Formats: sequence, C-alpha cells, structure tokens
Amino acid sequence: MKDYEPIMSFGEDVAEAYDDEQRGDEKAAVVFLEKLAGGGPALELAIGTGRIALPLADRGIRVDGVDISAAMVAQLRTKPGGEQISVTIGDFADVPVPGKYRLIYVVFNTLFNLLTQDDQVRCFENVAAHLTDEGSFVIEAGSPAFLYTLRDDQHVDAESIEVDAVKLDVLRHDPAKQMLDESHVSISRTGVHLGPIVQRYAWPAELDLMARIAGLRLKERWDGWNREPFTGKHNVVSVYGR
Repeated sequence: MKDYEPIMSFGEDVAEAYDDEQRGDEKAAVVFLEKLAGGGPALELAIGTGRIALPLADRGIRVDGVDISAAMVAQLRTKPGGEQISVTIGDFADVPVPGKYRLIYVVFNTLFNLLTQDDQVRCFENVAAHLTDEGSFVIEAGSPAFLYTLRDDQHVDAESIEVDAVKLDVLRHDPAKQMLDESHVSISRTGVHLGPIVQRYAWPAELDLMARIAGLRLKERWDGWNREPFTGKHNVVSVYGR
C-alpha cells in the first residue's frame, strides 16, 4: 500500500473506538498467560488500550508494555489501573525496555504489523535477549490458510448495512510477498472514513524458524487460548522458550 505507515492504523479515532467491540476470548487469554507468567514480570508488545494487560495485572502480575501509538496508550491510562502500567512508546520490534521478563507476549496478529521478515526476526532476537532462562514468548496469530481460498486474491465483506451508513472490509492479498493490504471503510451521510492496515503474515513453520534463529524453540502450539488441538485452521497460539 503506497505511502502507508503503521501508525496510520492506530490514531486517535481508532483508539477511541477500539474497545467498542470485544473479541470474546480476552478472559481465556489472560488465564493462559497468567499460568506462563509464573509471578512475572510480563511484557506486552503492542499493549494498546490494555485489554489484556490490565486484567493480567489485576491478577498480581507486573505488566509493562511497548506501543507505537500514544493515542492507544492514552486510552489505557483512562482505565482503572492504567496509570500503574509502565509503557514505552516505540517500535516493539526493538523491545526498547531494560531488564528481563518471565513472559513476553504479542496478541491478535500484531506481530504481522512488522512489515518485513527482517523486522520480524529482529523482534524474535530482541525478545530472546529480554527473556529469563525459564521465560516464555507467546504469539497469537491467525492462520493464513483462508487467504488461499480467496477469489482473485481479493475480499470484500459488508460488515454492516444501515439506512444511513455502510461498513465494508476490503482486502487484497499478495501471496508472493505474503502481504495483506486492507482497509475498513465506513460510508455515511457525514462522509467516508478509511481505516488502512498492512500486514506481512507468516506461517507457523516460518515463525518456528525465526525462533530458532533467535535461539528459542517451540514449546507448545494450540488453536486458541483454550488449548484446543492445533489444526492450522484457526487462531494459532505459539509458545517459545529456551
């Protein structure tokens, strides 16, 4: 997507509406992560509005965060406990924080917001440098399998149609580059709003190789936070360690 920058996807308008729709698996994610945290501390890459970090902190785990978007972090600060979370504004691939963590995690496809393989490998390497010897790196990412069923590598979904507004999800897939160009389009009587996002996806096997480059290995892999057996058809939760 020409002229795209990742910060465009997480401005003030997105941040203000980000928590309007919950995914429904947040509690299961927190339970899963708490078991691996071992008392902490934990670090969330792309902490956003704190949907996972805050309930995890409520369970007694010290949670720090990294995020590129000051607007998203501002929303986190408005929530109970949000002021107690230490957040560094920056590129999460750099893991720009001191110290080591028992748990580092990144959820909801966010690793794929790093738009080159080199950046994704760099993230793994920096995570490895900040993990304790017994620590875990957890990645939640959707399976790319459905992309190869798209007609002409394109997709348009009418998310909602009302009398005075329409919301569309528009996506274009480049299988050679493993890239997704997507925009959430809102059309109403007040105008048109575009919500662009670009991602560079990776298959689970590629993530495993990135981990090996960083000196980590796959410890667990599941279809989702409830530890359903891995099939490669759903959201994939991978756990890496030394």
